[in-house]
Amino acid sequence: MRGGGNMNNMMKQMQKMQKKMMKAQEELHEMTFESSAGGGMVKVTANGKKEITDVEIDEEVVDPDDVEMLQDLIITATNDVLKQVDDKTNDTMGQFTKGMPGGMF
Repeated sequence: MRGGGNMNNMMKQMQKMQKKMMKAQEELHEMTFESSAGGGMVKVTANGKKEITDVEIDEEVVDPDDVEMLQDLIITATNDVLKQVDDKTNDTMGQFTKGMPGGMF
């Protein structure tokens, strides 16, 4: 049974890494991200699960004759906040897959 100790050690390391990954993912899900557009006229807030939790629209930007501009500001702020979540997720979770063949996860 040579090498059995190495296999057990490797399994323990994998379990340890999995627990760290789960903790990191939980922490990410609890984070809050915010983005704004139009000089702060539209603000969008999201959590780490990529769920939009709040949208604030300054009434000055609400122009019935230019709804398209408001829509563009909302889209810009929303896309930016979701990119922030993606970037943070990749930074945080990427540390667990560095150097593993094929990313492993």
